[in-house]
Amino acid sequence: MFTKLAFNIFEESIAEYHVLDDVAQPFSNPYDKDKIEHLLYRKNWIDTVQWHYEDIIRDPAIAPDAALVLKRKIDASNQDRTDLVEYIDSYFLKKYQSVQVSEDAVINTESPAWAIDRLSILALKIYHMQEEAERSDATTEHRAKCQTKLNILLEQKKDLSTAIDQLLEDISKGKKYMKVYKQMKMYNDDELNPVLRGQKG
Repeated sequence: MFTKLAFNIFEESIAEYHVLDDVAQPFSNPYDKDKIEHLLYRKNWIDTVQWHYEDIIRDPAIAPDAALVLKRKIDASNQDRTDLVEYIDSYFLKKYQSVQVSEDAVINTESPAWAIDRLSILALKIYHMQEEAERSDATTEHRAKCQTKLNILLEQKKDLSTAIDQLLEDISKGKKYMKVYKQMKMYNDDELNPVLRGQKG
């Protein structure tokens, strides 16, 4: 199943990040560029770094200048994340381009890659909730609460994985079809964002 492959790669990426546990550490992708594994690993690495950016920026003692710099990094990370989702969808579009779509085929509410995006974030939630559930310096009550939440996240992983694999199977059989819309973010465009547009010239 595709989601088993994807989740294993997400776990690999998360584990590798936490060796140094540093948002500024260099990135190296162990997979060949022409493989879907390359995109999945890169996608989760972006998510993992951003997860920790979000932790840092919530520090009430962070200096305003540092917070602004970090906000810019989060903005750039969000754009990278969106780009990777579109690359992954392009992979699926190419993979299923020759499928004969049934006349009664229906479209899904989200593309495969956006569902995989949610699986990547879920892998991070599971990793960090498991950390909390096993924290030796936490109270028994804290660990128990986190274990309860972890159990729910693991159930969510099972359900989401099943749904993604079913979606891909339906697309491969022509029961559903893909229709991908490129993200039309307006706030990064100096022609569409009125604040940026006012600064031109």
